[in-house]
Amino acid sequence: MKIHEHQAKAILKRHGVPVPRGGAAFSAAEVRSLGREIVAETASESLVVKAQIHAGGRGRGRLVEHPEVRGVAVVRGVDAAVAVAEKLLGSTLVTVQTGPAGQRVGRVLVEQGLDIARELYLGLVVDREARRVCVLASAEGGVEIEEVAARSPEKILKEWVDPAVGLMPFQARRVAYRLGLEAEPAENAVPVVTRLAALFEKEDASLAEVNPLVVTGAGSVIALDAKLNLDDNASFRHPEWAELRDRSEEEATEAEATEAGLSYVRLDGNVGCLVNGAGLAMSTMDIIKHHGGEPANFLDVGGGASQEAVATAFKIILRDPKVKAIFVNIFGGIVKCDLIASGVLAAVKELGLPVPLVVRLEGTNVEAGRRILAESGLAVTPAQDMADGAQKVVDLASR
Repeated sequence: MKIHEHQAKAILKRHGVPVPRGGAAFSAAEVRSLGREIVAETASESLVVKAQIHAGGRGRGRLVEHPEVRGVAVVRGVDAAVAVAEKLLGSTLVTVQTGPAGQRVGRVLVEQGLDIARELYLGLVVDREARRVCVLASAEGGVEIEEVAARSPEKILKEWVDPAVGLMPFQARRVAYRLGLEAEPAENAVPVVTRLAALFEKEDASLAEVNPLVVTGAGSVIALDAKLNLDDNASFRHPEWAELRDRSEEEATEAEATEAGLSYVRLDGNVGCLVNGAGLAMSTMDIIKHHGGEPANFLDVGGGASQEAVATAFKIILRDPKVKAIFVNIFGGIVKCDLIASGVLAAVKELGLPVPLVVRLEGTNVEAGRRILAESGLAVTPAQDMADGAQKVVDLASR
């Protein structure tokens, strides 16, 4: 689950990580009010206005409607902040992560400007090979960490968090001093590193990134930016996450699938996939590509899917205009093959079957499932195995 920068900073602040004074605004009037408060508190006219979308690269991105405006603007004075916000709000921001279609800006973050002496990078990710959380740090902040990794991998520092004791203070100090910080900045950086590591665990994050983490002229260490992704698998522990969700940032079909308990991601191909189990779904996409096709989606109906969920999954696939054929690939374990067949029939009765359908069923109640499809009168192409099904669906989609 992705959240906005202002939401991430609120969480960081709650855990004791210093962030700039500021807040979110949804209108020019709110920007003016918030800007006045910040100027009064900081006794400085320097303000920063940031577009809030679920994508990186905002500082380099540009508005479709106002190409001269970037997604992040440093201005002087409340009136200037309002002028930028009026162009940002309601406009489409295109960055390297949004693709050419861009994303609509529905809110902005207004913050105090800071006296920046140095820009650093600090992040935490799950290292699946080490089976631990890894702290990443670099003295080259303010640029994409991928660029640093490609150009100078030795400049990325790493510390692994022991799950039994957490990140130890000596590790945080080692990070601070290896970043070249001395005296007061190093002392201020240590609690930032340890608190971000504690936050990562307590908030069930899958990614925490501060880029840049800045050192001010006075020696303070502040999270100038913040990106926080939350692990959906832990949502049952966090009812407060419901308030963080911005449905306007979500692809409508993917949001519908989530509500139905399905794992769905739209892709760019023309072969629709309805599969049970994430591993089998990945394998299905691979074998489609192996046979020269392109999957239109990742769709896992899960091990305990109901007939209604299967019907919803089929409807979602059919709504994609790029889909030219559908491959239903089911290995019945917990979910039964006859239930899958009934769900497909229910969806087809409502929407029809405008594209070819290839079905491979194996496992629990497989004969009942095959019989349901055979007696339905639908033009279903049966498959003996995954390879046979993939070859057939790719051929049908290319006609």
